[in-house]
Amino acid sequence: MSPRPRKVSDEDIFAATYRAMNRLGPGELTLAEIAAEAGVTAGALSQRFGSKRQLLLDLAEGAAASAGDFIRELGAAHRSPLAAIREYAECLAHLAASPGALTRSLAYLQIDLSDPDFRKHLEVQARATRDGIERLLAAAVAARELIRSTDVESLARTIDVTLSGSLMTYATYQDGTAIKWLRDNCDLVLAPYLKKKRR
Repeated sequence: MSPRPRKVSDEDIFAATYRAMNRLGPGELTLAEIAAEAGVTAGALSQRFGSKRQLLLDLAEGAAASAGDFIRELGAAHRSPLAAIREYAECLAHLAASPGALTRSLAYLQIDLSDPDFRKHLEVQARATRDGIERLLAAAVAARELIRSTDVESLARTIDVTLSGSLMTYATYQDGTAIKWLRDNCDLVLAPYLKKKRR
């Protein structure tokens, strides 16, 4: 006899967890809060994942595994590789949609950096993201959006550092929206490499 199918998939649970994390800091986040967001019981989550920590680890592992696919999907959605990079900057800016949102994001980042089990997934995700940005930059050179001499590896690293640092500086200055702040900083980095249009 085959087991009864689960009504709520792991993907549904992970999406609900993300939504709960957007509202709640690490100290406030509980299996009960996640369960309420997902429309299941806390007992069901405990039975499936064992603990809140394991659920968050599974979530982090999934995010790391899909980071490269996410960047590829952005590239496929845009004719311009640079437009895809700018959209990535906008996606990252959602971590700082409000001062409270950025505070919560940094609190979760602290866990990612201090707990070795979380940190290994963070590193995989970060490397996959930078590699994806590098591929988009190479595509931008091939499409003649960037000058042929562009060192795409170095530029990908610079964009990575700039966007991560932009989240912190936006928290300090709070000048305009986070999306505009990150996009403007991204454009400043790209500007010296842009292919000059002939008049």
